[in-house]
Amino acid sequence: MTRFSFLLASALLGLTATAQTPCGSGTPDAKVEGSGSSFRATKGSSAVYSGSDYRAAIQAALDSISTGQRVVVLASGSIGASTLTITSGKTFEVCGTLNVGNKSGRGAIEVTNAADVSIPHLTMTGNPYFGLRISGARNLSLGRITMNLSGGLGIRFDRDRDPSANVKMDVISVTGAGSHAVETWNIDGLAINQVIARNVGECGLLLQKVTNAKVGLVDGDNVAAGNGYATLRFANENGKLPNGQYTANVFVDKVVSRGGGRGIFCVSQSGGAVIERAELSSNGNNAVLIENCYNVQIRGGTVSGGGEVRLSARSEFANNRDISITLAVNNNSVRESPCGQNIKWNISGNAKRQTC
Repeated sequence: MTRFSFLLASALLGLTATAQTPCGSGTPDAKVEGSGSSFRATKGSSAVYSGSDYRAAIQAALDSISTGQRVVVLASGSIGASTLTITSGKTFEVCGTLNVGNKSGRGAIEVTNAADVSIPHLTMTGNPYFGLRISGARNLSLGRITMNLSGGLGIRFDRDRDPSANVKMDVISVTGAGSHAVETWNIDGLAINQVIARNVGECGLLLQKVTNAKVGLVDGDNVAAGNGYATLRFANENGKLPNGQYTANVFVDKVVSRGGGRGIFCVSQSGGAVIERAELSSNGNNAVLIENCYNVQIRGGTVSGGGEVRLSARSEFANNRDISITLAVNNNSVRESPCGQNIKWNISGNAKRQTC
């Protein structure tokens, strides 16, 4: 194991242990209590908000604490079409249920140009534009995040704002998002334990311009039905290192995809990726599509029915190269067109094959 992989594995172990601590345990520095139209935020024994506005109570509690301190939200309520902002060094823990509305272009919760923010527990409902919107984050820790949504996008790292580094996620569970469950851009150093996506309109996990990543499990059921997205998608030069090389630096232990659209999709000059195991069944689009990608390995697993396993290429980018696929493929087909460079197939099962 490389030093980087060892460090990420250690980070995941530490994150999992932290997230499994019961929500609200210990003595928080500030807390939000109440229900209905009556909420109270306190810091220690001092009230910092009392009234009917759930969002105002939470933001007052967040604003009352300083670096290294923690807010626990015990109350459930709705913040409507508004935004909560978390600044550097703060821990935000929601033990109730946070219902949110849709504020165009904004996140229900935002972390912008902040370091050492932690959200160990969060349950969110509603239809946000973005559930969490993040950019310029350093040493961000997301724990057990559950989003039971009726639309919107779960977690978004912005494309056109400052990059992030050293991001850790434990278990991210998203149901009912109209767009992606988790969409990442511009991260160096990403450790994810699990992404669980159910009935999600676009990707389960979308990695873009991400380097030095370790992902445990991506599990999608009815993800990306009827479109070109996938349970797991690499895009927009994902895995391309600063020196322009595609040395393996994105590692995924397991991808499970049932129904929906594509299972695994690598596109637009991405690569440097190793997927240890794939279990793909009845995908409505390609079970696997690799298009203009470099140094990608799928080391084992099964494909049952669904759309074909395909290597393809667009003319505007360099062709696929250094691709190695080991899979048992049944009741499906495997096709390579056009022929790539240094392509290694190890296919078992009854699949029809058209490879170079």
